[in-house]
Amino acid sequence: MSKKDDYISKTEKIAAPICEELGFELVDVEFVKEAGTDYLRVYIDKPGGITVDECEIVSRKMNDILDEQDFIEESYIFEVSSPGLGRVLKKDKDFLRSMGEEVEVKLFKAASGPKEFNAFLKGFDEKTITLSDEDGNVFNIDRSNIAKINLAVHF
Repeated sequence: MSKKDDYISKTEKIAAPICEELGFELVDVEFVKEAGTDYLRVYIDKPGGITVDECEIVSRKMNDILDEQDFIEESYIFEVSSPGLGRVLKKDKDFLRSMGEEVEVKLFKAASGPKEFNAFLKGFDEKTITLSDEDGNVFNIDRSNIAKINLAVHF
């Protein structure tokens, strides 16, 4: 297991019971480097959306435990936030929650069509995602070829 994966796993073990106690869903944890700074991000949600105050509550509860356990070697910025309107779909629970929704898909390699497109999520399994276009044509995409898939947002 890489250091990054270890940090994520340990953070999930801290965040999960806190979120459960508060009635929130732990959506995702990421440890990323952006512009030379490391960020530990915890994404939470609940039906109807999450508020800034609720993010702050989780952050305060987690901060003490993160400081006490001190398992991240690098200096980092810790953030707790909502996954946002255009949330990225990563886990099976994300796909399940988003069935029938419009998604934006970015592929590593074009597969008999454009590399980036919008479609409707119809199904999934461990190897493929089933989508349909606006005309109702159904097609499968290998999960290994998906660079990013997130909920489509229209303003």
